[in-house]
Amino acid sequence: MRRRNASRTSGGSGARVRYAIEAGPTRDASLTDTNLLLKALYFAADKHRDQRRKGAGAIPYINHPIAVAHMLSDVGGITDATTLAAAILHDTVEDTDATPEELERQFGAGVAGIVAEVTDDPTLTRAARKQAQIDHAPRLSKPAMLVKLADKVCNVTDILERPPDWPQWRKDEYVRWAREVVEALRGTNSALESKFDEVADWRE
Repeated sequence: MRRRNASRTSGGSGARVRYAIEAGPTRDASLTDTNLLLKALYFAADKHRDQRRKGAGAIPYINHPIAVAHMLSDVGGITDATTLAAAILHDTVEDTDATPEELERQFGAGVAGIVAEVTDDPTLTRAARKQAQIDHAPRLSKPAMLVKLADKVCNVTDILERPPDWPQWRKDEYVRWAREVVEALRGTNSALESKFDEVADWRE
């Protein structure tokens, strides 16, 4: 659901997870919740500054991670700042020149680790990346599950409200795949799951 205008890092997501968990503090102790979220917004806005969403209107890409964080807070009832910051940053490693090490230095291993868990392995084919999301979903940490779930709600909502210039079969394929990922995340957050079902059922 994005236009890639920036470079991507190499290496599998598993390596990123191990690095983030093993190194550095869980979170920068000098940051209050407000500081953390504003810093994440500033960082993500800068990294995504030249990117646009694929949907109608080509809205600025930064709208998407903000929407994911808002979905977590407004629908999911999530108040944990580390999880919300990770939601804001969730595409920075996959789709910009940000690195896992940079996120850890800036935001601590807690945020960096969540982002690593939801970052696709760029060495895999598109089909393999999609299957990996289904396979890995049940093994994610609870914060990463929440980010992944909110991301799928927002992506399917965008297909409905701001559809990309895709053939109908590709839109339908995306929704079916997103359902498989969400099925693997069931039990994470009932409000977000219900929201996904509402949007996906309307789409179909």
